[in-house]
Amino acid sequence: MTTSPASAPASPNHALLIANLVGQLAFGLLAMTICIPSMQEWGAIFGSSQAAVQLTFSGFVVAYGGLQLIYGPLSDRLGRKRILLLGLALAAAGSVWGALAGDLFSLTAARVLQGAGAAAGMVMGRAMVQDLFEGPERTRVMAYIGMAMGVCPPLATIVGGALHVRLGWQANFVLMALLALALFVAAWRGLPGRTPAAVGEAPVPAHWLRAMLESYARLAREPGFLWYVFALSMTTATFYAFLAGAPIVLGSLGVGPAGIGYYIMFVPLSYIVGNYLTSRLVHRLGDQAVMWLGQASSLCGIGTMLALAIAGVDTPLAFAVPLMLLGLGNGLLVPPALTGTVGLVPALAGSAAAVAGLMQQLLGAVGGFAVGLVPHHGAVNLGWLMLALMGCSALAQACLHRGQRRRGPARQA
Repeated sequence: MTTSPASAPASPNHALLIANLVGQLAFGLLAMTICIPSMQEWGAIFGSSQAAVQLTFSGFVVAYGGLQLIYGPLSDRLGRKRILLLGLALAAAGSVWGALAGDLFSLTAARVLQGAGAAAGMVMGRAMVQDLFEGPERTRVMAYIGMAMGVCPPLATIVGGALHVRLGWQANFVLMALLALALFVAAWRGLPGRTPAAVGEAPVPAHWLRAMLESYARLAREPGFLWYVFALSMTTATFYAFLAGAPIVLGSLGVGPAGIGYYIMFVPLSYIVGNYLTSRLVHRLGDQAVMWLGQASSLCGIGTMLALAIAGVDTPLAFAVPLMLLGLGNGLLVPPALTGTVGLVPALAGSAAAVAGLMQQLLGAVGGFAVGLVPHHGAVNLGWLMLALMGCSALAQACLHRGQRRRGPARQA
């Protein structure tokens, strides 16, 4: 049995450990979004098209998602800490390269390296929550992480824009290099050297590639894991569809670029509230009950927005305010779903976190892409799309619940 920091929730070391893990997880989102305000000027700065500029973001996202598949199994085999330190070193190198880049090709390559390094924090952070915490405390820590993740994108864009205006776009890369260095020291000094999941439940194959493939094959044989990942990924797809479609819908309702962010913020802010509620409710209600509350709130929010749009109430507030229930519901749903994903097979927590991270990115991208397949004059089409995606998440949870009832209580970590 793992000795859990949850046994001493009031100790300073416990709080520092949680803060350390939150920082490692948040780094990737900060690095991903801090450059967004600068991207609208990179075309003119480097004499390139906007399509070429977009590759700096796409390259980061592809590396960020893809490298998680490598880091996860390696951390199960070699230990979380050394893989995390490797990732932070790569992210720091990519950030320095970005600050020194003199052309768009170099900048894109730097962003790819930065994303490849940042992926380690996402996988290791989630896996180490599984390693170091138990029961409801594990879900509670996931909720703290969710609150931080909700703050990251808007905070990063605000900071990134301010630094761009005052010090130039390179300042954002300097800041991320310094943050990567600080997190490297924090991980080196404050995280355990070899976590329990790295030891594993059975001997691992000699070759790392064979170990990776066998880890994923083992997870693919767990129906509960697949349903957890699908529910989590379709929830992410719903949110990405909102992010991709909201500017179009709000534009059709007369909201200009300067005002769009204020309406979009309704959902991330309520997501933070949902994560806070999860941290308070999970001890009393349990993971599955909190997930169902999240599903109900999310579907209710989308359904209300859609009903208002069908009724002809086409105002920005009629679109944005009901979707606060979506953010609230996602905040209730995501932490226990993540806990279930990485906790079902504890010895493969790193691999499980990698699969979850990649599938969230892939299906999230599908949700965002689907927005462009239909016209958006008002919120009706976006509402139907979001309702279908969120309905798939609810269906996945129903299948998960049915399977758990057949097999009895889920295996505990």
